[in-house]
Amino acid sequence: MAPKSKKSATTKKPIKKRRSKKRVKKFGFSKVFLSVSMIVMIISVGVFGYVLGKKDIVQERTSKPTQHKQIYTTLQLLNDLSNMEFSKPKEEHAKKEVIKKETAIKAKEPIVKKTKAVHEKVDLAYRGKKPKLVIIIDDVSSLKQLKKIKALPMKVTPSIFPPFRYAKTNHKLAKGLKNYMIHLPMESGKSFDKQHGTLLIKDANKKIKARVKEMRKLFPTARYVNNHTGSKFTSNYKAMYTLYELLRKEGFVFVDSRTVGTTKVRKVAHSFGDKYVGRDIFIDNKHTVAYIHKQLKKAVRVAKRKGYAIAIGHPHFVTMKALKSANRILKDVEIVYIDEIYKKVKK
Repeated sequence: MAPKSKKSATTKKPIKKRRSKKRVKKFGFSKVFLSVSMIVMIISVGVFGYVLGKKDIVQERTSKPTQHKQIYTTLQLLNDLSNMEFSKPKEEHAKKEVIKKETAIKAKEPIVKKTKAVHEKVDLAYRGKKPKLVIIIDDVSSLKQLKKIKALPMKVTPSIFPPFRYAKTNHKLAKGLKNYMIHLPMESGKSFDKQHGTLLIKDANKKIKARVKEMRKLFPTARYVNNHTGSKFTSNYKAMYTLYELLRKEGFVFVDSRTVGTTKVRKVAHSFGDKYVGRDIFIDNKHTVAYIHKQLKKAVRVAKRKGYAIAIGHPHFVTMKALKSANRILKDVEIVYIDEIYKKVKK
């Protein structure tokens, strides 16, 4: 019996050892598998959280704001901080751009390079014992009209049309005249613009320059120019600046007929350091003596208030008649030619 027990004892020991090795192997494999699984799970959770966070931000940006606030993520915080850092300069830049645009729209003026004046600057010398009143008669195109103006018992300045289709030698009316003006046709945007030589805002500088040179050649002794119609042209800063500069170079002084409230002549004149002179009253928009007298009274009141006034009429029969009978209305002002309200200024 003793030998049997020894065999059984010896045979049992290796069985136990084998079992323990298998268990160790199984335990080692499980540990590795568990570790890898945990790592994968952690990475998955991180990626899933990042995707969710990004999705929340995209939804918050694209969707309309709701009453209930969503969970504030770290990514949202970082994003908001970056926006806070750079939003202020962006807003300031945007405001500056808006101000620039608003200024450009309001002025409606392109930037024009200023140049020095060629001829002497002119200033006003209208102050005297009495307020001064200038009466200009526009649209002069015949000798008959000119004679009626000369026959008036007061100083009246005729503004003569340059030659055109129906008065090709009109410039000759100025021969021998000391006090007169050129009545230059300028764009109005209406049918008047069909008149020969009407200056348009689309005209190139070369064309405007040629027209001004022509005026100097046709009227060698002329000093003053005012616009015939021209509401569209005088409202365009660039076109008016170009014309004004060229007129100055030829020794002309521009008087604004003020055919429109948006005229840019005042601003252009000031940009050259010149005094602005423009029409105060149109006297004969209605062709009755009573209306013209009423307008002359307005002109007198303006002259008393600022020292001088400019009234513009036309060579109508009724205008001539009203002026002849306006002595009592005009007794408190001095009627002068256009050049009598100016004085030369030394450079």
